This record gives sequence, structure tokens and C-alpha cells, in this order.
Amino acid sequence: MEAYILDFVNFMLRWLHVIAAIAWIGESIYFVMLDNSLKQPQDENCKKKGVFGEMWAVHGGGFYHNQKYATSPGTLPADLHWSFWKSYTTWLSGFALFVVLYMVNPGFYLVNTNSSWQWAAELSGWQANVAAVLFLAFGWVVYNELCKRISPNMERDGILSIAVGVLLVVVAYVSTQLFAGRAAFLLTGAVMATAMSANVFFWIIPGQRRMVDAMKAGEEPNPIDGKRGKQRSVHNTYFTLPVVLLMISNHYAFAYTEAQAWLVMSLLIFAGAVIRQFFVLMHAGKTQPSYLLAGGVLILLTFWVAAPTGESQVAVAQANAEPSTTQETSESPLAANVGATIEQHCVGCHSKQPENPAFSAPPAGFAFDAVDQILSHQVKIQEVVANGYMPLGNTTNMTKEEREIIKSWGE
Repeated sequence: MEAYILDFVNFMLRWLHVIAAIAWIGESIYFVMLDNSLKQPQDENCKKKGVFGEMWAVHGGGFYHNQKYATSPGTLPADLHWSFWKSYTTWLSGFALFVVLYMVNPGFYLVNTNSSWQWAAELSGWQANVAAVLFLAFGWVVYNELCKRISPNMERDGILSIAVGVLLVVVAYVSTQLFAGRAAFLLTGAVMATAMSANVFFWIIPGQRRMVDAMKAGEEPNPIDGKRGKQRSVHNTYFTLPVVLLMISNHYAFAYTEAQAWLVMSLLIFAGAVIRQFFVLMHAGKTQPSYLLAGGVLILLTFWVAAPTGESQVAVAQANAEPSTTQETSESPLAANVGATIEQHCVGCHSKQPENPAFSAPPAGFAFDAVDQILSHQVKIQEVVANGYMPLGNTTNMTKEEREIIKSWGE
């Protein structure tokens, strides 16, 4: 029952997270498109009222006339629309999902026992949880300080962009040393997502509130609030595609079991950013296919870096098997019927060199070629076999009797 409850909570949180993310990212992409598609108004009355740009659109059988004011409009409606709850809901549901999926069992999912940093390899479960939370917080603090110190008046955003790019490469590298395979990719994306949501919470919305309060008081809004909000919104739009990719990466073991997983992450982050640049410019009326080409080249380079290379790939797959409580075989021998069942139904995929042509690396990085690896994953194996999740689609036709063998293993 406990496993079922955890799975159901996971299911509902994932649903909420995906829906909130679709709403937030969709709105963000729409407003970037809108902002870049504005044309100078032709009506003189609009110009006199301070309209900076406008766009006419047709959708769903109706016509829309969007206008943007360069400064403050003459009046503000009482029902002014604000965009922030989608951002907050996405982050909160994502963090809750991370707690349920990773932090509940950190020794299994977070600790990188094969890290070249010995102290990281020896982290206990609770220490890994603390490290993950600090990793998210520290990522935001460093990013925020870069913005404040390099381009406080939004006059050196080009240099700032380079600095943020370097930061993300460092984050990708450190994550692969601190955390196990899938968690490293997820937490790198989570650092970016945290920065996105924190930009909204700490800078964009407070700045907009100060602007609205000034207008209601009959004062001129401070233009720096608008400029800073624009700066952080631009960062958010370039983070969008990389974050989405990193969040779905846990389904593709070839990426996070690669020896240079940090490089795979970095290449994909920059690929997403330059592809986003193509669409940003396209909305502004500047079609530059070179950005799409650059993104494609980075993706092809990623394909080359992550491609299986024999023994090197095997070694890393084994390293990312994420053992948490490996025991000596002599102390906990694997029963013959259990071993035979796992061999028949699991090892075809969960092997250093999978026989199943659908996989180039062991799914989730779990390789069961050695007895000690099977023993270290006993609890998880029993859970996913008992609830019917594995084998996927039951393509190996595991029987109820065989599931009972796994379920009663160790009793």
C-alpha cells in the first residue's frame, strides 16, 4: 500500500507539474513573440497616448488588438492581469516531485558512489538531500550576483550572457560529480528552473508592483524596474528549451551514463538557447537560419559525444548503477530462483551491454550483470515487479508465480 500511495502522489504531482509548466512556458513564449512582433502604431491618437507598439492578430474566430505602452498609460483598470502563479506552481510542484522521487530514497537516487570526489562518493542519504537543496540555492545566488554585479543597469547584458553560459557549464560539471546520473541532469535543469521562478518572484513581479504603485500615486515609474524585468524575462526565455530537455532526460540513459555527461548537458543547453534565439529573431521579423544550423550542429556533436564506444560506455554504465547498500555476496547469497527470474526477465535490458535493441545503455543506469549489483537494488526491484511496472509492458511475460518469487525474496 505504501508503494501504491507513493506512486499515486507521484502521478498526480507530475500531472500538476506538466500542466503548470505548459501554462507558464506557453505564456512566456507568447509574450516574447508579442513583444518582438509589435509595430509602430499608425493612429496618431495612439501615439499621443504613449502607445509604443501594437499587433493585430486573429485567433479562434476573433480579432485581437494588442498595444504596449513605452511608459505608463493614462489609466489602469482595476482588473489588471498579473502573470506569476503559473511560475510558482511549476516550481513548487517540481520541487515536491523531486522530494517524492529522489529525496525519499537519496542513497539510491542521489548519491554518486563512483564520484572522483571521494567526499561526495561517501555522502549519506541525508547529506545528499542537504547537498541537493544547497545546490539549487547556491546556483540561484551565484546567477543573481552575476546579474547584479556585471550588468546592474542592464547596459552590459552581452558580457552577462557569456558569464551565465560559463556558470551553466560549471553547474553541469559539478552536478555530475556530486550526484548520480539522472539526478545530475535533473538538478542542472532545476538550477535553471529555480533561477527562472526566482526571477519572477524576486525581481519581475516586485518591479511591476512598484511601477503600478507609482502610477496610482501619480508618480513616474522608475524605468530601471522595467529594464530589469525585461532583462530577467529574456534570460527566462533562453532557459526554457534547455530546462524542458533536461527534465525529460531521465528517460534516456545513454545521456547520463556517458563519461562526459557534463559535456552532453552543456552542448544541449547551448543548442536549446541558440534554437530559441532563432525564434526570438523570427518574431522580430529577422529570419536567420544560421541559428537553427548552429543548434543542429550542437545536437549532432552531442550525438557523437554520447554514442556508445564499447568498454568506456560499459564502465560508465556500471559506475552509474547507483548502488546504495552493496553487500558481500557471501553474506547475502542470491537465491537460485530469484537469480534465474532476474536473468530471464531483467538482464536483457538492465545489462552493461543490453541485448534489447531498444537500449544502448542500461535503463536508468541500473546494470544487473553482477550479483552485488542485484543485491544492492533489491528493494527497488521488488517494488517495481510487485506493482507490475516492470518488466515494461510485461514483454517478457513474467507470470504471477515469478512475481511472487521476487516479492517474497529475502523473507
